[in-house]
Amino acid sequence: MTTTRPSPTPRSAGRPAPRPAPAPAPAPAPASAAVQRVEVSGQLKDLMRRLKLGRLLDTLPERLALARTGHLPHHEFLEMLFADEVTRRDQQAALLRARAAHLDPTMVLEAWDDTTTVAFDRQLWAELCSLRFLSEANNVLVLGPVGVGKTFLANALGHAAVRRRYSVHIERADKLFKRLRAARLDHTHEEEMRKLHRVELLIIDDLALHPLGLEQTNDFYELIVERHRQASTIITSNREPPEMLTMMADPLLAQSAIDRLQSAAFELVVEGESYRQRQRPRIGTPAAAETDREAER
Repeated sequence: MTTTRPSPTPRSAGRPAPRPAPAPAPAPAPASAAVQRVEVSGQLKDLMRRLKLGRLLDTLPERLALARTGHLPHHEFLEMLFADEVTRRDQQAALLRARAAHLDPTMVLEAWDDTTTVAFDRQLWAELCSLRFLSEANNVLVLGPVGVGKTFLANALGHAAVRRRYSVHIERADKLFKRLRAARLDHTHEEEMRKLHRVELLIIDDLALHPLGLEQTNDFYELIVERHRQASTIITSNREPPEMLTMMADPLLAQSAIDRLQSAAFELVVEGESYRQRQRPRIGTPAAAETDREAER
């Protein structure tokens, strides 16, 4: 008896079974839909101003949009918002303190030109930038010839101290002593001296550039003695300490003041070409280069 088997379904030799076509990819969302600006209600604006948070309104729409697209939890959104405000207030407070201290706004640590040929002890400079000398009530003498950047470095340390919330006052030596002389005439000398005694960082720029008379030497002596081991003083000068002594009218007071000053001071000696020459305006500035490009078009 013959058994009949069903014949197999015919297939093309060497051809794989066809695969289903892939589903079409979804169309990308338009770029404008990624972060959409969120309008802030007038009531919210009024509430923020009453809470003295009005400056947050500058970035609030963008922050709201970022929170929406990033699905931020409420507490993370508030943390981001308040961090913005704290940063802004810290920066504003530092600017106001620097202005009150009479620091030059352009002479900050990040603006120093490291390509300059001016030479000084970089390890000591790093130590000074840590501001540990302030917590230990030590002094700093920044010495060197004219134009090497002594005033810049002193201002930079002042700005760093202001950012750490130290009280700072900077004044050129000749102006300081003239002001104290005028204070004697209007009977406010003691008050002015008390202010100088209390400041946490006193910066006296260009000491002994001119000779100091008896009154000026006495004022310098009192400042150094009262602040000795109590608060920090930075002094910049073109003269070494022995030369400073020869510029003061009373040798005994001068010797006593300089001896105390040096006994608690780091000495940063700056040498090299004039740093001021690097700050001159040049033809190759960005504005001039843009003008040249426009002329060539």
